[in-house]
Amino acid sequence: MSPPAMQERSGYSAFFLALEQHLRHVEKDVLIPKIMREKARERCSEQVQDFTKCCKDSGVLMVVKCQKENSALKECLTAYYNDPVFYEECKMEYLKEREEFRRTGIPSKRRLQKLPTST
Repeated sequence: MSPPAMQERSGYSAFFLALEQHLRHVEKDVLIPKIMREKARERCSEQVQDFTKCCKDSGVLMVVKCQKENSALKECLTAYYNDPVFYEECKMEYLKEREEFRRTGIPSKRRLQKLPTST
């Protein structure tokens, strides 16, 4: 392949790579934040458990009695929501899922479930 043809080809693939990395508004504003919430809840599991236990134990008075646990949970979650490194991590996870969906046509949640086998 001649050097101009290689440049044209690399420019072509660079264009599609850039296009592949482009995010629509719904992806930026809804889908990636959804992944962020799920992962942040996993990483703040101790605070989630403490708040859940307090709410179950307090019943109707949870608004008053669980302020400390609620504040700790909010602080933990907000730290992740405001972390640009965490956002990029979730964005890359989303892009991998989207690429896999485009390749296979199977949504990631269904792909992760065990496929039925015939016996």
